[in-house]
Amino acid sequence: MEFGFTLKPDHSLERVVSLTRRAEACGFTYGWLFDSHVLWREPYPLLTLMAQATTTMRLGTCVTNPATREPSVTASALAVLDELSGGRMDLGIGRGDSARRVLGKQPTTIAQLEEAIHVIRALVEGRPIEYEGSLLQLSWSPGHRLPVWVAGYGPVALRLTGRVADGAMLQIGDPDLVRWFVAQVRASAGEAGRDPGAVRVMAAAPAHVGDLAECRDRVRWFPALVGNHVVDLVNRYEGDELPPALTTYIRGRSGYDYLHHAEVGSSNAEFVSDEIVDRFCVVGSADDHLARLRALAEAGVDQFNLYLMNGDEERMLEVYGKEIIPAMRDVAANRG
Repeated sequence: MEFGFTLKPDHSLERVVSLTRRAEACGFTYGWLFDSHVLWREPYPLLTLMAQATTTMRLGTCVTNPATREPSVTASALAVLDELSGGRMDLGIGRGDSARRVLGKQPTTIAQLEEAIHVIRALVEGRPIEYEGSLLQLSWSPGHRLPVWVAGYGPVALRLTGRVADGAMLQIGDPDLVRWFVAQVRASAGEAGRDPGAVRVMAAAPAHVGDLAECRDRVRWFPALVGNHVVDLVNRYEGDELPPALTTYIRGRSGYDYLHHAEVGSSNAEFVSDEIVDRFCVVGSADDHLARLRALAEAGVDQFNLYLMNGDEERMLEVYGKEIIPAMRDVAANRG
């Protein structure tokens, strides 16, 4: 299993660089940034600093969207970062949540997302593509291959992932739900004539090592964040199209304040029970983390992406570097 980490871009520039260097030294091979340009700092200058501070770590957005970021602009930024980093950029992309909603706008459609994926990938890789009636090409692009990860939980998004993506970004740490998502991605890949096992799977969730009660309080914000996407799914799909383990917990949800998005102690999480925290996040002792990560690998996960935004960030990197990553190095994802 590989390990990544995601930062919420609310740190000083110096600390972003320091955490990134420490993560690479601890064995993390991916570094990701949230992209919500109004709530937090602009991610692309930070990705530039992260690229300059690392030598092998792959870097990317977790996640961007094709509306607040026009696809050709995103492609140009990623192509320059590929040039700077020696081809170490990945694209994490979805329909858009906080970046869109804080502007009073809805997420984009799946059709817009799919078109953007094809446009961004082609342009970053230096290939010509027609977009909105014009033939575009970044003739100066170094032409590095761009791995694309698609974020989404719904059946349509999962089918898109299976058809076109290199990887599935699943913001959840529940092995049973991951198994359900992975089955749909692999089925779609097979229907599209692709090798179902070739689509990589990421489980992204906050993880905190320590006293269980304290860990729960630090990460309780996460199921509330996931709830934003679940509300969309409940409004879009029939009940039997979604697993109850994903949808029933939002019944006590009364609303969401994006000014307290992804925030430890957020009032958004008042409805989230300990049972949901334990399912969606990775908490407890180092042994508890190892047990959950092995279960995620068995469910098909190639990369665990630690949402590093719960306090004690340096300590979490060190604990994972010493006790978790070495023990998981030879644990392979179940390709089913």
